Amino acid sequence: MTFLPAPDVLLAYSLACFVLFITPGPDMSLFLAKTVSGGRRAGLASMLGAMTGCCVHTLLAALGLSALLAASATAFTVLKVVGALYLLWLAVDAVRHGSALNLKNEGKGEVSVARTFLLGLGVNLTNPKIVLFFVTFLPQFVAADDPYAPEKLVFLGLYFIAFSTPLAALMILGADRVIAALRGRPRLMRAIDYAFAGLFGAFALKILSAQGR
Repeated sequence: MTFLPAPDVLLAYSLACFVLFITPGPDMSLFLAKTVSGGRRAGLASMLGAMTGCCVHTLLAALGLSALLAASATAFTVLKVVGALYLLWLAVDAVRHGSALNLKNEGKGEVSVARTFLLGLGVNLTNPKIVLFFVTFLPQFVAADDPYAPEKLVFLGLYFIAFSTPLAALMILGADRVIAALRGRPRLMRAIDYAFAGLFGAFALKILSAQGR
C-alpha cells in the first residue's frame, strides 16, 4: 500500500492531529454550544457538518498540492518552507494570545438537525484559516521527491477526518464536563496552548533546518 506514510511519520502526524483537535477553536465552540442549547443530536449534527466541510477542504488541498508537485517539485518545496513559517507563527500566537473557546448563550429548545448540520458545514467551509492551515500542514509530512506523494496527501487528509470524528463525538457526549474543565481550569488551557506551540514549533524548525542543509 504505497499511499501509507512510514510508521514514524504517521505517528508524528497522529500526534499533531490530536494536539490540533484538543486546541479550542471555532469548530469546538460550535459543537459544544449546539450541544448545550439543542442536546447531543444538535451537537453531533453540527460536528458532522463541520467534518463534511473538512472532507471538502482536505480533498481540495490534497488535489491542489498534488497538481503543484506534478508541475514543480521546487514550488512544492517552497510551499513547505512557507508552511513551516506559518506553523511557527501559529505556535508563537498560541503562546501570546491563547486558545479561544467562545460559547454563545443560546436558549434551549427544539432545533432542526438538518439546519444545524448545514450550519456546521457553512462555518467550516467559510473559515479561510482552515484552508490555509491544511494547504500548509499536509505538505510537512510528504517529501517532494516521493513518487507516491499525491496518494499520501489524500490519505493524510482523510486520515485527519477519521481520527478526529470519534474524538469529537466523545467530546459532545461529555460536553458538560469538557466545558467545565476548559472554563474552570485556565492552567489546563495554557498547557494545551504550550503543547500546541511546542509541537508545531518543533515541526516548523525541523522542516526549516532540513531545507537549509
